Amino acid sequence: MAEYAGIPTPHPPLTRYYAAPADRDAFVRRVFDSTADSYDRINAACSFGSGGWYRRRALRRAGLQPGQAVLDVAVGTGLVAREAVRLLGSARGVVGLDLSEGMLRQTGRALPVKLICGRAEALPVADARFDFLSMGYALRHVASLPATFAEYRRVLRPGGRLLLLEIARPRGRLAYAAVRFYLGRVIPAVSALLGGGRQARLLMQYYWDTIDACVAPATILDALRQSGFEEVRCEVQLGIFRAYMARRPAAGGAAEG
Repeated sequence: MAEYAGIPTPHPPLTRYYAAPADRDAFVRRVFDSTADSYDRINAACSFGSGGWYRRRALRRAGLQPGQAVLDVAVGTGLVAREAVRLLGSARGVVGLDLSEGMLRQTGRALPVKLICGRAEALPVADARFDFLSMGYALRHVASLPATFAEYRRVLRPGGRLLLLEIARPRGRLAYAAVRFYLGRVIPAVSALLGGGRQARLLMQYYWDTIDACVAPATILDALRQSGFEEVRCEVQLGIFRAYMARRPAAGGAAEG
């Protein structure tokens, strides 16, 4: 697992964007705040057609059921939370959390869910509060995998389910070259034209660089297991979209601590 100053991280510090790891949160907050109004248009351009139907399918396969309490971490503009509301049939049990107040404002305009400003590594919610926790395409922005997964386990009830949607580098050389060109060159340029300007270009350049530098999927799976989750697995779509799924052990389980 990548480390900086002894802290396991999803990727090494990207000093092209911020000077030191301690500056990462401020950079991420600023760039997402500045692109919140155009983010949905940008996201549609780089989704490869894996939009709402893919999120709904992943939520369903991860075990989301009506009546459950859901925490959507890094809610952004509410793309995952929106599909959770559809599956649940109500927004009552859904809570969205994000570091960016700009993104939270966008979600608040579209969804009647409770919203909280906070970090994945220090969730401002009570222990064993939720039945289901989701995170869409933001694991690469946390500071520590173990700290984040420990928090996710803490706020889930015994038997609660976890879904992490991510993008990973494709394995083949040609596929990698194609994705690198599309996400690293085409999407930043298109994003600037879609109304986001220089900040949108910067965001999508950063987006690709975090994908390119991210630890291998096997490392994420190992970190989930080491954090006390069970039934850990990963489903792959189109070679790059990955849905990590896991379960907090039920009360009295061997991994319960």
